[in-house]
Amino acid sequence: MKYLISAGEASGDLHASELMKALSAQDPDARFTFLGGDLMAGVAGHEPLVHYRDMAFMGFIDVIKHLGTVTGNLKKACKAITDERPDALILVDYPSFNLRLAAHAFKAGVPVFYYISPKVWAWKEGRVKKIKRYIKRMYSILPFEVDFYSRRHDYDVLYVGNPSAEEVDARIPQLPTRQDFARQHNLDPDKPILAIVPGSRVSEIRNNLAIMGEVAGRHPSLQAVIAGAPSIDSALYSSISPLPVIYGNTFELMAVAEEALVTSGTATLEAALLSTPQVVCFRHSGSKLIYNMYKRLLKIPYVSLPNLIADDAIVPEMLMHLCTVDSVDAELCKILPGTPGREKMLEGYRTMRERLGTNKAAVTAAHDIIVTLR
Repeated sequence: MKYLISAGEASGDLHASELMKALSAQDPDARFTFLGGDLMAGVAGHEPLVHYRDMAFMGFIDVIKHLGTVTGNLKKACKAITDERPDALILVDYPSFNLRLAAHAFKAGVPVFYYISPKVWAWKEGRVKKIKRYIKRMYSILPFEVDFYSRRHDYDVLYVGNPSAEEVDARIPQLPTRQDFARQHNLDPDKPILAIVPGSRVSEIRNNLAIMGEVAGRHPSLQAVIAGAPSIDSALYSSISPLPVIYGNTFELMAVAEEALVTSGTATLEAALLSTPQVVCFRHSGSKLIYNMYKRLLKIPYVSLPNLIADDAIVPEMLMHLCTVDSVDAELCKILPGTPGREKMLEGYRTMRERLGTNKAAVTAAHDIIVTLR
């Protein structure tokens, strides 16, 4: 069968590539057209229709600035649906773009599947109407989403397991020691590492890295290292911070780190699954006005995945104007080795992991897609 898959950012590229592997294993005739990144290209054996580095725009202002690019990407994807007539369109998160693409596919008679639900439980709940209309099957990777859709919207979704959990479980046995990692990347093998993970978007890095770097400067006993996003030019990092940047090894960096400062997103879940204590940082505009606006709009008590999954404040969330050097540093000090806060956080991580279960997300979703199409 022919599949058109749309993933608009780095994490989507990863999860979509695993889904493509699972589809290929269960459907030997699987062929892919896709919007995504290098991992998906490795599975498909050819370049993407659009690379996610030309799609990963965050927030209203960022989208408006790149409206011409966004519109062009959508037209290209819609044309591929019309010209190629895939057996299925599979969307991976990235709702602003993907729900528009879903509407076009629905009108064209192409069944639409959604792997990794948009976070409509957080805000823009009105998108559920479009989901119920356009999406044939929704696959959730967060267990609490099933109840949200069922209880609030009378819509059945399938929890397929969490890909981050299984990816972490599979990679842990191959992880290097801190000393080996340090030697490989010209770091001090005897000095504990503080992982700086400022996100994968330009706007995230600009808003968060300076504060993270200043906090790191208060802890000379730790060597701070920035996790470089694959699509970001090194010049951006060097213009903000003199700290060393390591590309393509965010997972390993967080695994060997003593602690981490992490911009809210999938990386917060990965850090939790790796049992790396963390402080979640999300500066954005730094405006108290914007913070209060979001507080009224958001329908959830937390923004980070570890806290949402555990339904408890496992990790500190330093958001907007609360994300300052002093406040982030105070929280970091609470989770240093030997502190009660560190042990409490690690116990919370264990509770969170139990709630995720052991299903293989990509395999489960691929099987359901193929069965539904047949």
